This record gives sequence, structure tokens and C-alpha cells, in this order.
Amino acid sequence: MNDTIDISQLNAEQKREHYHKVRMARKKAQIDATIARADNEKGLLLVITGNGKGKSTSAFGMVGRALGHGMKVGVCQFIKSRTDTGEEAFFGAVAHCEWHVLGDGFTWDTQDRNQDIATSERGWALAEQMLQDPSYDLVVLDELTYLLSYDYLDKDRVLNALSERPEGQHVVVTGRSALAELRELADTVSEIKDEKHAYKSGIKAQKGVDY
Repeated sequence: MNDTIDISQLNAEQKREHYHKVRMARKKAQIDATIARADNEKGLLLVITGNGKGKSTSAFGMVGRALGHGMKVGVCQFIKSRTDTGEEAFFGAVAHCEWHVLGDGFTWDTQDRNQDIATSERGWALAEQMLQDPSYDLVVLDELTYLLSYDYLDKDRVLNALSERPEGQHVVVTGRSALAELRELADTVSEIKDEKHAYKSGIKAQKGVDY
């Protein structure tokens, strides 16, 4: 049986449908082959960096996804000190989600480097415990990048803890200016670009959108 289509016998709409079907069939074959090759499972290190809005928001989306699968989640928020955010109010009340706000506020609030270092080290001690505990399926280290770029924490200590965590544990690191060594260690790196932001137009942070 010959299934060859004589394109010349098709009208314009039929040709568009035919070419669309051919393109989608090729695309499906490529995607199916890629999925078939991706047969490894491991704990992933994801870094979400860049100057744009949405880094922490993306991480908290993964928190919701993990909890939906019954996974245990630990969240460590560095730098930030506010405890009135919608994400903490929601996820902090969910079973299997441990939420810690570990900062004293932004560096321009404290204006005290020694205090910032001491606070960072106390917070990291807690995060390190999570990174050594295989019962945590997902650990979010929100704004950890600042503690590295400001030299509040020893870089090698942090990278070693991330490298030596339990095999199946996923980790998400957020914050601007992620170090090259952290990017290299990561399995996935997303750079969020700031194209336009309401704050620059004089609009204050909005409940449910920004916090």
C-alpha cells in the first residue's frame, strides 16, 4: 500500500496541515529520543540567579511541587528577616515543610559586616545539617549567593557541603551574582533577566505578588 501524498493535489489549507503534521512528527521523534537517553536519576543542584524578579518565587514553586509529591522540604532564607510573607504563612503551616528565616535584613539595613558574618554562619550551620540529612528530599537555600559573593561564608565549605550531600537530595540556590564555581557545580542554572520592574516606576511592593 502506497501512503505517499501528492502535495500538488492538496489545497492551501491541506498543505499547511500536512506540513504541520510532518514538522510535529519530526519534533516528537527528537523529543522521544532525548527522553529515552535521559535515564539517570540523581539529586539535582539548581541555581537560579540574575538581576530579574522571580528567583525565590521559582524556588518556592518547586517547594509546592515537592510537597505535592509528599516529599520533605527544608527552606533556609538568608539575608531576609521579614516573617510576614505569604510563602512562609502558607508553606510554614504545611506538614513536611521546615521553614527558617535566618537573616537580619539586607546589608544596607544592618550596616555591620561582623554582625552579618556571624548571622550567616549561624544560618549556614542549620543549612549544613539539612544537607547532611537524607530525610530532606528538597532543600532551598534562598539568597545563599550573597553570603558567598560578600565573603560571609567560606566558599570551599559551602561547595563541599553541596557536593557531599545525600545522593538523592535536591537543592535549589537563589540570589544574584552566583559564583562561577557554584554555576559549574550545578546541574541546572537559570539566569533571570530584569527587563522591566514596577518598583522602578515608583510602585511599592505588593502583597501576594512581591511578598
